[in-house]
Amino acid sequence: MSSGIFFYMHWSPHVTRQPPHTSLSHSDCGLSRGERGRLALFSDCHLTKMRLIILDDANDVGYWAARIVVKKINSFQPNESKYFVLGLPTGGTPLSMYQRLIEYYKAGKVSFRYVKTFNMDEYVGIPNQHPQSYHAYMDENFFRHIDIDSKNTFILNGNAPDLEEECRLFEENIVKAGGIQLFIGGVGPDGHIAFNEPGSSLTSRTRVKSLAHDTILANARFFDNDVAQVPKQALTVGVGTIMDAKEIMVLVTGASKALALHKAVECGIFQKFVGGPQDAHRGSLSRLKEGYSRLEMKTS
Repeated sequence: MSSGIFFYMHWSPHVTRQPPHTSLSHSDCGLSRGERGRLALFSDCHLTKMRLIILDDANDVGYWAARIVVKKINSFQPNESKYFVLGLPTGGTPLSMYQRLIEYYKAGKVSFRYVKTFNMDEYVGIPNQHPQSYHAYMDENFFRHIDIDSKNTFILNGNAPDLEEECRLFEENIVKAGGIQLFIGGVGPDGHIAFNEPGSSLTSRTRVKSLAHDTILANARFFDNDVAQVPKQALTVGVGTIMDAKEIMVLVTGASKALALHKAVECGIFQKFVGGPQDAHRGSLSRLKEGYSRLEMKTS
């Protein structure tokens, strides 16, 4: 199970800065409308092995996240018989991290020759070459710029003839790789990670998901604002898949995600979308409670 979870986030420029590790009481969970955008509401007081690193802007988030990745890879000293395994996200949030990692690679500070990667998700039914596919995203923004072998990059195939078998093989390949050392993710405003909406099973594995209507509407901006073009299904890693990683690093940028993270950390609802039962995670999530009823359940 995960030995640690790290949140990297940036502050809204209009918020009063607070120390990153101050404690807030559970009475603070009843946020006013004006408080919902304040990243200052987060702390790690309920989690012995969760770290919140609060940074000034989104570029700093990418910079520090990239430094952590480089440090983890180099400390692991991967070789042809011992690969370092990363779980990777897509979207706008990790772009600055990928840009920094490319810079570190070009400067000779890290190599991805003995790194294997597993991406979190992929749409069903659009070609891998489609500009909005996550295959295209990873190639454009990361893989083509580093020395990783394409056979060591694992992205779910949303056009596989048997989607259930594709998901099973993906999980099998993670196990064969020795498990994920560091899983990097982001969260949506409602707390979803990958395509695991609030209410997803805590023990879920990689599977086919029907996308929530809100998710489809939100993603329309990537498809010429045409809802009809947005895929209605996706393949996604499960909550259980994520939590099996040795470490998890969550990147959070944008005040719209403040409420989700506040509820997660202060109100003990993190296991609703990326956590697990207290007895299942003795380390990073052992003190979380089940007060997650305020999140709207969508799909399982």
